[in-house]
Amino acid sequence: MNKPPAPPSPATVDVRVEHPPPITNNGRPPRPPAPMQPHPGRLRARPYYRRWTPWIVAAITLACVVVFLVSMYVNNCPTRNSGDCAAGFLGRFAFQPLRENPLLGPSSATLLKMGALDVSKVVHGHQGWRLITCIWLHAGVVHLLINMLCLLFIGIRLEQEFGFVRIGLVYLISGLGGSLMSALFIRSSISVGASGALFGLIGSMLSELITNWSLYANKVAALLTLVLVIVVNLALGILPRVDNFAHIGGLISGFFLGFVFFIRPQFAWINQRRVVPGQQAAPVKRKHKTYQYILWLAAAIMLIIGFTVAIVLLFRGYNANDHCSWCHYLSCVPTKRWKCNSSPTYCTAMQQANTLNLTCEGTNIHRSYIIADATQDKINQLCNQLCS
Repeated sequence: MNKPPAPPSPATVDVRVEHPPPITNNGRPPRPPAPMQPHPGRLRARPYYRRWTPWIVAAITLACVVVFLVSMYVNNCPTRNSGDCAAGFLGRFAFQPLRENPLLGPSSATLLKMGALDVSKVVHGHQGWRLITCIWLHAGVVHLLINMLCLLFIGIRLEQEFGFVRIGLVYLISGLGGSLMSALFIRSSISVGASGALFGLIGSMLSELITNWSLYANKVAALLTLVLVIVVNLALGILPRVDNFAHIGGLISGFFLGFVFFIRPQFAWINQRRVVPGQQAAPVKRKHKTYQYILWLAAAIMLIIGFTVAIVLLFRGYNANDHCSWCHYLSCVPTKRWKCNSSPTYCTAMQQANTLNLTCEGTNIHRSYIIADATQDKINQLCNQLCS
């Protein structure tokens, strides 16, 4: 015989609430309810870290593009090369012949005039400002596009996380570090480009991951990805016409700068600051962990010592290749397809009375011409013959 079902317990009563249909005002949709004002003692929800609106990366990109256009205007290939220019329809902005600059850009002489890094002018001409100005110059359209796309891809994310001040400082200081490393090792050619500063941003991403290790979920995957990106880019730097020493210098500088500028507070310290008034506060937590303080101090000391030593050695005329016979392979490895000791495409000129002295930089080729009043076009023609 079946037992009658037991009556439901009061604790299991199923209560359904039906919301009345919205009341319209003359067929118009109802007005949304007025927002509730937070109680003075109620905690407002806030994100753990502030999200910044990126603009400094866009400003740097625009500045590099403008400087390149100015460089092309100053270059004025049709006037200086008798119309033998690439993309001649661009007029004054036409590129140098491809045999001279395959990257579609100005001549080396123009880049030198605009502030390219030249060790002899930095050391003997006391033009230390070239260590900074070379960061804003690019050898051609190809060079510019690659660097700017990388800057936008990497820099915007970092600026959203850490703000324009810290990103701007990392960019400039890393660029200076790349210029110093390049000047200590590359003595026979000029150097331009933002690659050192870009590698600084990549290096700072690596150190930011390390110093904030406990805050990341997929930390091992992120670490392996960054290491792979760095290795691939440094491997591409062994190709000719690429200044890998600037990459290495910028990478090292950015790596130490990341420990200094990108240190994050711990979640426990943030949460204890959000205790509702009247509630008992949790035990006080430190803003940073001990290892973060140690890395911050060690990185700051290494930066100060490294930059001081590099600047002193540079202005004393130190050549790092004299004490490292294999270091030149870090920037270029010769193969059957290319050589690393290609001659530069610029020379220096000095007029003394009726004598014009030309020197092809990097090869020590020197020649004198008896010319009373040499024009710039004549000097460019003789330079091309001397250094070709």
